[in-house]
Amino acid sequence: MGRRSGGLIGVWAEQQRVAQRQREGQHQAVLRQQRDAERVQRAYERDVARMQREQKAAYRQQREADALRRTQELDARVQELEGLLAAGCRAPAFSVDTLRRAEDIEPFSPGPLGQPVPMPDQRFYQPEAAWTASGRAQAERDARARFERDWYAAQAAEARRVEQLAAYRQAYDTWAAERLAEIRAHNRGVAGTEAALGGGDPETVVEFFSAVLFASTAWPEGFPREVSAAYEPARRRLVLDWDLPGYDVVPEAKGVKYLPSTDQEKDVPRPVTQRRALYRDVLAQSVLLALHELFRADRSGALEAVTLNGYVGGVDPATGLAGRVCVASAAVGRDVFERLNLEFVGAVECVTGALGGRLSAKPDERVAVAPLGTPEQVGAEVVVQGDGDEPDLLAMDPIAFEGLVAQLFRARGLQAVTTQRSNDGGVDVEALDPDPISGGSILVQVKRYRNTVPPSAVRDLFGTVQSAGANKGVLVTTSGFGPGSYTFANGKPLTLISGIELVDLLHQHGLRGRLGPGTAPASSPASPVAPVAPAAPTAEADADFNLLGMDWAGSAALDVCALVCSGQRVLGDEWFVFFNNPATPDGSVAMVAAPPGDRAAVRVGFDALPPSADRLVLVAAVDPEVNPDADLGGFTDAGIRLRDDSGAELDRLVVSDGRPGETALVLGSFRRRAGDDWDFVLGGKGYGGGLEELVGDFGIDVE
Repeated sequence: MGRRSGGLIGVWAEQQRVAQRQREGQHQAVLRQQRDAERVQRAYERDVARMQREQKAAYRQQREADALRRTQELDARVQELEGLLAAGCRAPAFSVDTLRRAEDIEPFSPGPLGQPVPMPDQRFYQPEAAWTASGRAQAERDARARFERDWYAAQAAEARRVEQLAAYRQAYDTWAAERLAEIRAHNRGVAGTEAALGGGDPETVVEFFSAVLFASTAWPEGFPREVSAAYEPARRRLVLDWDLPGYDVVPEAKGVKYLPSTDQEKDVPRPVTQRRALYRDVLAQSVLLALHELFRADRSGALEAVTLNGYVGGVDPATGLAGRVCVASAAVGRDVFERLNLEFVGAVECVTGALGGRLSAKPDERVAVAPLGTPEQVGAEVVVQGDGDEPDLLAMDPIAFEGLVAQLFRARGLQAVTTQRSNDGGVDVEALDPDPISGGSILVQVKRYRNTVPPSAVRDLFGTVQSAGANKGVLVTTSGFGPGSYTFANGKPLTLISGIELVDLLHQHGLRGRLGPGTAPASSPASPVAPVAPAAPTAEADADFNLLGMDWAGSAALDVCALVCSGQRVLGDEWFVFFNNPATPDGSVAMVAAPPGDRAAVRVGFDALPPSADRLVLVAAVDPEVNPDADLGGFTDAGIRLRDDSGAELDRLVVSDGRPGETALVLGSFRRRAGDDWDFVLGGKGYGGGLEELVGDFGIDVE
């Protein structure tokens, strides 16, 4: 049998074998790690390849879905055009009755003012425990004192509530009476319109039936609405020229295909013959639909016959000049038209056959037909309304004006329709913003005013938005708004659009409109509503100015405003300088861009302030649109840097910090002293009701 060597060489050999096994084990471990890493890498590469394949497939599916969606939109548009007449016949009819307003007044709703102030219960005012008789007696006196203090405070609060409730009720009764009188006056006017229609008054007939075409919900988006008309009372015949859509109303593409090889979408052209035939059919349907709308709206027997000429605009290829050509004309009596079953007729055959009308054989090439009669031949005054060159918004038909506002909203990518003329709650246009995050329902009121819109109209719109559960309210006017209106709307889901802003928006979206007979652009500083007096001389030439730069700590977004006052009352709405009224009428106070280091700035010419002004009040308020839940708790280290007109710093005036729960704060006021000198008085009064409550203290009407 063998034996294990125990000598030096044997020990060394054993050590070598152990070392060899360790090296082999380490090598095997390295190999295993390499194999594991290679296996992980191969799995990763397989996952990446699979994801890339899936991403490519998903991308292709998305592009194909986009192409399919666009094709479906084209198909839907064609179906809408093909069914224009049938859908229009099912649309609600327009009549004089729809102009009447229900005598529905928003009920009195005092809100928290209607709840009495709870009185303290003496059972909850128990004396604190005490060891001695004198201590217990003192504890009972303290408990009684606390109860009496709270009881008297509650009594005073209840008395204030009753007083405020009575004042609010009185204000409501006044508003309700005015609202009811307005509705009744409107309805009396409607009754007069109905009587004038029955009597065949030419002006009333033309205005009413023009409104019928404008107010109709049967016309698809993009169809023009312009009419010139005259009425012949002896024959009870209305003759009108009505704009029809151009050739581009029929989509040029039949569908959209996605080409994966080039990663592009390609329009599939619609056959020319199909497009021309559909366009001619659309024109015939439009003529029949317009006639249908007119006869159906006639409840007073004003129309025995209608002659309608359809015109299309565009560029004449022969001359290169813009112009209108008559492509359809029909003259029909009521008895003939009412025998038609419009939902099943062939439109082209009906116009050219049953009605004996004229329809261009090639309207896409602007081949004209002769009108069967024109408004000028009637002999009465021709009234033109609609999409003419820069229509005067102040003189436009009210229904047409509402239609123009709805068209503006549609041009901005929203869905918008005018409301029915009865039971609309004061809402003229209903719009829907399809954006899934910031969109929602929008209620629009239209005020064709020449004078400033009162704050009560803004308040009424806010109440309508709340009661209807809408996301937003928009008030559009041809005039303007005062600071009280802007202050009330601040922080609420309300947007105010003045006349000048409206004209600018119309022009931005390819629509037309002006304010008054002048031709000045909407951006002109002169008022387009009424003659403007010569501008008052500004303070620029003969006064020194100071720059008041404001800085503060905290992240809340604030609005800094200035009020030019006599005592505790602002001189007038126009002397409240804020984001919507950036300067006083004489330019003595203006909001300006903040210099480096400041967060807001006001430029003031103290010597140029009116003699009746004895103080300039600076205030700050939380911007509720940017920080709806913020207060002034973080408004600290605030100050006003007083600079001369060159920008050199003269002084830094420290103002009070804000407090939690407050959303508006009087920073301080510059007050006129003897010798027309001015000094600064620190403010510090805070308001929980924001800028609206603050400016109310200074006489700005926000009710």
